[in-house]
Amino acid sequence: MAVVSREMARDETWPARLALRLARRGEGTVLVDRRHHGPLRVQRPFYPEGKEVCHVYVLHPPGGFVSGDDLEMHIQVDPEAWGLITTPGAGKFYRHGGGLPASQTQLLAVAAGGTLEWLPQESIFYNGAHARMLTRVEVAEGANFIGWDITCLGRPASDEALIRCQIRQRFELWRENTPLWVERSRYSDHCAVVDAKWGLEGQCVVGTLVCTNRQRRVVDDIRREVSAAGAALFSVTQLDEVLVCRYLGTQAREARACLGEAWRLLRRAVLGREAMAPRIWMT
Repeated sequence: MAVVSREMARDETWPARLALRLARRGEGTVLVDRRHHGPLRVQRPFYPEGKEVCHVYVLHPPGGFVSGDDLEMHIQVDPEAWGLITTPGAGKFYRHGGGLPASQTQLLAVAAGGTLEWLPQESIFYNGAHARMLTRVEVAEGANFIGWDITCLGRPASDEALIRCQIRQRFELWRENTPLWVERSRYSDHCAVVDAKWGLEGQCVVGTLVCTNRQRRVVDDIRREVSAAGAALFSVTQLDEVLVCRYLGTQAREARACLGEAWRLLRRAVLGREAMAPRIWMT
């Protein structure tokens, strides 16, 4: 059996690490800890809503992921702190060039009384992509979380279908070692889920929004407002402690619009604050 040295294994990867901690200081939220290694950065926090909510833009200067890229983020929101985290552009997963798959791990923790809005822009998977993605959220009792994931399988505008792919995704929400919502997705060569009626029905853009919520009345508001926006396939489901919104279609822009409208309604109903979109979304 061949033996691979540590040096050889390290040469096949490009690791990047980012650790952030948001804490309450007086009447505002402050980025009190920021550590990075490799191509992940945060230049500075922004306060378009005043001191209470800290907006953070996570930068990945390469802009795309190739074989062996290994990105990991740890984000901690302390008691009574409030953070909104997004990205300036889509994450692009390019054709697999051999070796290890691209990997992205996001570990988010929100303490009691804290609030985290996790709103990255979409992930685009090119033909031949091999990727592993995990987003795990740990919320304490009394913490708030709203987050989404938008996945684009292939590039329909360029007539490029997704083939020769190996993609695994996990999006998990836990409270004190109890799973509130766990979803695992797998897309591979000639995978039935892409075209099946019980799957994606041939659509290529999948959007999911998850919110800690017990207010069932907001479900009807979201259905009414998003339906008026013209989304063909959009649903809202209220579980015991989590509200889940789904989009299925062909356009990332439409997915962002639908989930963005749901976010605005939930922010008002659940968090008691009017939505203010990050300025970077408008560029």
